[in-house]
Amino acid sequence: MNVGCIAAIAANTVRESVRSKLLYGLVFFAVLLISAGAILSSLSYVEGHRILQDVGMGAVRFFGVAIAILVGINLIHREVDRRTVYTILSKPLSRGDFLLGKWAGLVVTLWIQVAIMGAAFVVVSLSTGAPLGASHAAFFVLTGFELALVVAVATLFSAFTTPVLAAFFTSGIWVVGHLTRDLRDIGASSGLPMVESTTWLLHRVLPDLESFNVASEAAHLLPLTTADWTLPMLYGTAYAVVVLMAAVAIFERRDLR
Repeated sequence: MNVGCIAAIAANTVRESVRSKLLYGLVFFAVLLISAGAILSSLSYVEGHRILQDVGMGAVRFFGVAIAILVGINLIHREVDRRTVYTILSKPLSRGDFLLGKWAGLVVTLWIQVAIMGAAFVVVSLSTGAPLGASHAAFFVLTGFELALVVAVATLFSAFTTPVLAAFFTSGIWVVGHLTRDLRDIGASSGLPMVESTTWLLHRVLPDLESFNVASEAAHLLPLTTADWTLPMLYGTAYAVVVLMAAVAIFERRDLR
């Protein structure tokens, strides 16, 4: 693994991504929805601040995942389609370096978008008098780690299939990843050993994306322990490493012709 090559590919990916009109469009609508939360909250006589922040954090998560999937699925396909991948891989870098550089570049791009949406969230909250606390900062940090994991999954699928299928599979993993805890609990209460073991296995194998979700705690200003946000960060990092190792192994064996 050549860190210099990975950094160069990542920097180039960031430059390409920030020129994407799709990216600007999604961020615009995210900021618009965050701002619209102020109007929605004014229609309620109770818990207006909570409604404002629920809408804002929901917009950050929805549009963050949309950017991760829509941009992530084209990471490899665009380079192969334009045949620039042959020029890049003719240089002294491995396919693994290329793939990891693309992933790292998109993650940096997403974190910049999350920072922009977070700034809009803070401005709207302060202008309406909504309280802010450390749990809000934890929400944005954990959302960034969740998106890095989603990009790793999108990179895995984009390494061997078409953008449409990669979008379908990544979206499915994201939805199921937020339901694995509920599936595990339903299986545990079913009383059927086969169902219980199957749902437990799904919870262990598929990403537990709900572990990154502290939106409810942030909206209610509930205190978080150090473990509440460090353990999901460690879990997301370890899971992303495993997924990227699989993606590199597949991409190195892929016939690009």
